[in-house]
Amino acid sequence: MRCPFCGHEDTQVKDSRPHEDGAAIRRRRICASCGQRFTTIERIQLRDLIVVKADGRRVPFERDKLARSVRIALRKRPVDEERIERIVNGLVRHLEAAGEPDILSVDIGRRVMETLREVDSVAYIRFASVHWDFRETKDFAAILETISTSVAADTAPREGDDPPIGDK
Repeated sequence: MRCPFCGHEDTQVKDSRPHEDGAAIRRRRICASCGQRFTTIERIQLRDLIVVKADGRRVPFERDKLARSVRIALRKRPVDEERIERIVNGLVRHLEAAGEPDILSVDIGRRVMETLREVDSVAYIRFASVHWDFRETKDFAAILETISTSVAADTAPREGDDPPIGDK
């Protein structure tokens, strides 16, 4: 592993520990050249995933981008960092286990929304507002009405449901 401080290629592992409930390994390293210490995290990657965007572009899947989106949706909500990591790990495992190397971005968004709906309704609405590209306050009102109705009926909207707004 290359040292991030001096670029030297000879670094030594000083300590290894399971990380994220055993889904990753945290390694403390030291550079043989400059003596700086740094941490790496190694995760299992079953296959390289490609995200197919709505406009047809194909880009490599980025776990960090998914994690950032989930963290933004859950910002200032009563969900600790450890649970967020478990959520992201579960989402990634689900995507990898699907068996397809190409995944539609809309399918990733639906899966994230399904997960967030179970974790925190505010985070669900935040994520939905970006995923469905809300433009007006009536868009928020429609999804709030859907959530209120589903809570009253003790059922949640099903995965793959269309957005509860105008012509989107």
